[in-house]
Amino acid sequence: MANRSDVKKRITALRGEIARHDQLYYVEAAPEISDKKYDGLFAELELLEQERPDLVTPDSPTQRVGVAPHTGLEKVSHIAPMLSLDAVRNEADVEGFLARIRTETGEDEAVIWAEPKFDGLSVEVVYENGHFDRASTRGDGRTGEGIGHTLRAARALPLRLRHPKKMPDILVVRGEALLLVKSFQKLNRARVERGEEPFANPRNAAAGLVRRLDPAGAEAIRFAVTFYDATGLSIQDAPTQETLLKQLEHQGLPVFGARARCVSMENIRAFHKRLMEARDQLPYEIDGMVLKLDDRAARENMGTRARSPRWALAWKFEPRHEITRIADIAVSVGRTGALTPVALLDPVDVGGVTVARATLHNPSEIRRKDLRVGDTVRIERAGDVIPEIVGRVDTPGQKRGDVFEMPKMCPACGAELEMRGRKAQCPAGIACPAQLVGRIVHYAARGAMDIDGLGEKTASQLVERGMVKTLADLYDLSAENFKTLEGFAAKSAKALFDAIQNRTKVPLDRFVWALGIRHVGSDSARQLARAFGSLKALRDASEDNISAVLNIGPKTAASIVGFFAERRNRDVVDRLLAAGISPQPIEKTGSTLADKTFVLTGALAGWTRAQATQEIERRGGRVTTTVSDETDYLVVGERPGSKLEQAKRHGVKTLDEADFRKLLGQGG
Repeated sequence: MANRSDVKKRITALRGEIARHDQLYYVEAAPEISDKKYDGLFAELELLEQERPDLVTPDSPTQRVGVAPHTGLEKVSHIAPMLSLDAVRNEADVEGFLARIRTETGEDEAVIWAEPKFDGLSVEVVYENGHFDRASTRGDGRTGEGIGHTLRAARALPLRLRHPKKMPDILVVRGEALLLVKSFQKLNRARVERGEEPFANPRNAAAGLVRRLDPAGAEAIRFAVTFYDATGLSIQDAPTQETLLKQLEHQGLPVFGARARCVSMENIRAFHKRLMEARDQLPYEIDGMVLKLDDRAARENMGTRARSPRWALAWKFEPRHEITRIADIAVSVGRTGALTPVALLDPVDVGGVTVARATLHNPSEIRRKDLRVGDTVRIERAGDVIPEIVGRVDTPGQKRGDVFEMPKMCPACGAELEMRGRKAQCPAGIACPAQLVGRIVHYAARGAMDIDGLGEKTASQLVERGMVKTLADLYDLSAENFKTLEGFAAKSAKALFDAIQNRTKVPLDRFVWALGIRHVGSDSARQLARAFGSLKALRDASEDNISAVLNIGPKTAASIVGFFAERRNRDVVDRLLAAGISPQPIEKTGSTLADKTFVLTGALAGWTRAQATQEIERRGGRVTTTVSDETDYLVVGERPGSKLEQAKRHGVKTLDEADFRKLLGQGG
């Protein structure tokens, strides 16, 4: 046996790792490892604590169930603890469980009730006087999260029992909230088309949806709920697990899935085989079977451990490995508008990670590999990270799906797609919901609208919660709206609200760049602002007129005209203007620097880079980012970069800050 210090270090490490994976699994619905790998960590911790009971602490994962409730939801105390189940993966452990049951009950043929182990979210539902009162997640086993506001959306869940007079005043039923496989794939398809990450499996999808503070999104999803236990029913009224389930069914509570009475290991083994064979054809996910002592009175005599009953066991299936089925092919719209076909897979374990999607890169790749919906395929993780379909696995006699065709319209916004090389591109830009997070971040960036505090995390929350559907919606939000976001308090919410509302009068070039028009950078935006003077003039300009502007090529000109030709983009720009955005012409106070080109390097004490640029442009000069033979002056601040050496090679005149001030003064 290892010394106590080494064991303690390993126990501490395991507890930390398990706690992190619990957070990812239960709260964030974004697991990083497979169930099998998690079970291995837990089993190692249990074994070490059995060897060193003096190191067991009350906060160890082995002494509790799940994780603490999410702070955004109401805390609900369970009437009785919601326990977990010990899980095994081999027959020897099942035989050991059966032998222990026989020993402790004194019955050689103790009846074992076998049920599917549903791969869903554990829930508790409370009925008072026959009426639905509340629902909660398991949480830490004693306190869960209130989810009654979303679980009501489960149409199969009765809000009133059929025969309430035959039930106790308070009936507590426990089961699983499930997302049916078809609903799961439909949900993931919609997420991919919006440019979002799909859920790893139906369980995580259900966990994420029932936890929504706003139940609107959950109402559109058809949850399934099945029950397998109840508190409040006396042993006299329901002496066995079989009679308990019949009582629940009699009240209209959903109880589904194959079940069996077993009195031998042969019976158990046969039922396990039956479930394994049916697994891929079921409309819901199962990941094993549950064995329970049927006699409820005998259960009470056996009692429970800290986190699990002694009279029940989960016999889990081995996870699907590497070979799976393409359930659907969706098209993901990226933040830049590029479209990528994505295979939505039946969840499969690849190298210890659950994989539910794989990129198909482009239509040529799909044709080369001859992939279709319904095909059986082999998955690998390229570089041990990115899931990739290696190839199709021939399945004799299987009818294949139709050949995949890329859509003609953007699945996120309906705009007609453009082909750019092998990639399809959505031209809608700021009007496309799938591109919206990236567009907001660019719009708020320094050099664009310069909205402090509006980064990617905040933008993602605004879009995911439906608070912002176009850029213009930013100006309709209140400080109270921002206060509902994760990471915001009253002060930070007010600061972001003020930052947005105070950025209305902006230089025309910064607004043009903020729109994120393809091929238009900050330099070309300044050139356009100087050449056209107003947003209206730029919107109305032809490709030839735009191409005539210095350093603006035909590709950029076509992109600008195409952007404003798209009705959705025009609508968003009009709404921004109606919200108070007022692009200002670049102010000119003279022309003494006309036709002079400047490059800036290093930090200037008197100006920011943007202010120095503005001073040059007001006097008719232009600022570029690259030193060349066309450069007239290099303005050098503190800690200059490589541009100083480049200026020397090109014979460009350099100005320190005093020289620069003098030049501007002469221009004044």
